[in-house]
Amino acid sequence: MKYNTYLNYLLIFIGSMVAIYAQAGVKQDVVVLILGIIILMFGLYRISSTLSSKKQSKESHEPNQKDDA
Repeated sequence: MKYNTYLNYLLIFIGSMVAIYAQAGVKQDVVVLILGIIILMFGLYRISSTLSSKKQSKESHEPNQKDDA
């Protein structure tokens, strides 16, 4: 599990560095910029897919006391 997390952050870092490198020169290399953005978005997608969409509230974990009576 931790390996995947480190890989995701590494992909984001590498993608952002490639995108910054592509824009640093006087003549921008569009292919390298697009490749960096693709790597960056792939890392962000992998991280966002592991996050849950909603937080579970305390009410869903606690049994309802009124139903027991």
